[in-house]
Parts: sequence; C-alpha cells; structure tokens
Amino acid sequence: MQKLYQMPKTTIKNYLIDMDGVLVHGRTPLPGAPEFIERLKAKKRKFLILTNNPIYTPGDLAFRLKSNGLDIGEEQIFTSARATAMFLQKQMPEGKVFVIGESGLTTILHNAGFIFTDFQPDYVVVGETNQYNFEQTKKAIRLIAGGARFILTNPDANGLTEGGLVPGAGALGALIEKATGISPFVIGKPNPLMMRTALNYLDAHSEETAMIGDRMDTDIAAGVMSGMETILVLTGVTSREDVLRYPYRPTYIYDSVAEIDINGK
Repeated sequence: MQKLYQMPKTTIKNYLIDMDGVLVHGRTPLPGAPEFIERLKAKKRKFLILTNNPIYTPGDLAFRLKSNGLDIGEEQIFTSARATAMFLQKQMPEGKVFVIGESGLTTILHNAGFIFTDFQPDYVVVGETNQYNFEQTKKAIRLIAGGARFILTNPDANGLTEGGLVPGAGALGALIEKATGISPFVIGKPNPLMMRTALNYLDAHSEETAMIGDRMDTDIAAGVMSGMETILVLTGVTSREDVLRYPYRPTYIYDSVAEIDINGK
C-alpha cells in the first residue's frame, strides 16, 4: 500500500466499490475479493457496488457474483442504468424513451414507468450493447437531430472482458455525437451526479465515504470531484506508472482489495 498524501484523519464508514477490475475480472473473482466483502460486513460498513456497466440488471449481477463466492445482494448494486432511471424520473416521470442497450437498461427504465417508442420520444438513451445495430443507431441519430434529448448511461470508451477489450457506451455515444453535432448528458462515473445519487441511495455522506476503483479517469476522478477519499487498486486497467500522467491522485494505492485496511483510519 502507498499513501500518496496526508489527509485529515477521518472515519470511513461507507464504501462505493467498482466491480470490474476490483472484485472480478469477467466472471472470475479477484484474489481476496470475497474475503474483503465479508470483512466489510463483519465491521458493519455500508457499501454499494457502483458500476458503470448498464448491460445487466442488479439482480443478474447479484446472481453472478454469488455464484462466484461474492455474497452481495441486488439492493447493494448500483448501476449507471439505475442512476439513469432515477435521474429521468426526476426530470420527466413516465416520459417517452428510445433506448439502445441491453436488458439491464431496458428493464430498469420499463419498471420506472417509461414508455418505449421511436415516435417523438422525449429522450434517446444510449448504453452499452453486445450487438451493434446500424438501423437502431441511424434511428437514434435522426431522433436526436429531430429534437430528442440525448442521454448516455456512461462515458467508458471500452471495457475489459476475459476475451480482451470491447467497445463501451462512450464509443457508440461518440459516433452519434459526431453524426448529430449534439453532445449527450452523461450519467455514469465520473459525473458527480451518479456519486450523489449513490450516496443518497446509501444514506451516506461523502466525508465518511471512500471510492474504490481501478480506473483513474472514472472511479478516482469521480471520488475526487465528489470530495471522497479514493482508493486505487492495481488489479484492473491502471498501473502504478499510469497514475503519474493524471493531474489528480488517489488517496491510497493498493495492489488489490485484499490489502485494504477498513478499520477506519
């Protein structure tokens, strides 16, 4: 572990924890991750798994995690899709949406009461998808150009799976933005909106919460902008050398979650 700068001593009571690259790699749990979750429970620390991945529902992710030894309930999983639905409910309850995404996004929006249509939707909502569909993308471009509001679940240009890199929502969003000249409103990390929504959901305060992640540009940036202590783990896409390229720093760097001290100091 490396502590990069001196911070006032605070008691960390709550944790927002990224999933991919922190607890799991694809479907494989990372060393020490199940034990880390059990330590959080034993110490009665409140936590949320905070993921930009909108492909799966919280229930799907909870089942997948439990089948791999990580006992985490669906109420403890907060996806960018859930944050998107909560945001849109405040903006335009029961509005009309055209959606590009998988069941993790469409199910949550449907359950939140939104009407799915390609006829004069209020919003075009774009998330990650496993299959690129040119006709859907073309329709999204024309709807946005025609006045629909453009929402992007998360800015990640790519993601890391067991098979290697895959394009993320940010890559598809960039294509649509280039074609329309209209920038999306982005919900997921590092947008502080997702962090504040997650803190409210957890009933936690930023001064008593730490963000744990493997990406400097989303996880650590989000924590820094939200006034939290930040913990970078090196089990994902960021190396120790990569940190030097950024104008901000994590509070702590650990090789993995197995090394994190949760005693509160």
